[in-house]
Amino acid sequence: MIVAEARKWIGTPYRHQFSACDAGTDCLGLIRGVWRAVIGPEPVRPPPYSEDWAEPSGDEVLMQAACRYLLPKQGRGLAKGNVLLFRMKEGAIAKHLGILSDDGPRTRFIHAYTGHGVVETSLSGPWLRRVAAVYSFPHKAE
Repeated sequence: MIVAEARKWIGTPYRHQFSACDAGTDCLGLIRGVWRAVIGPEPVRPPPYSEDWAEPSGDEVLMQAACRYLLPKQGRGLAKGNVLLFRMKEGAIAKHLGILSDDGPRTRFIHAYTGHGVVETSLSGPWLRRVAAVYSFPHKAE
């Protein structure tokens, strides 16, 4: 269900701070949109943020929010629908998100990427080395 919803977003253009399928989204907006479709209303709306948000302060804002609203996975085992949090540079804060779409021999993830929009990408070695944390969505409230 999570992967099917994320795949609906493929081709959505990259737009900073947006979260609208086909109209525009960033990586956080993709996670928010999938949350709304699969779980329900978002628990909070993020405050406005700049593209370099949290870099000057060094605060792990995105990781803290992920730990608050998503379920941290123990160990490194990956499963379809997991939310991946990436550090784009070694030693930098974690500031990119994606959703694991295939956990087989051709492991792939869906993410909104500057200059590309929402795409499905191979979770190759360079991407895998950037994974800072793995989460799962909480179960839908009944």
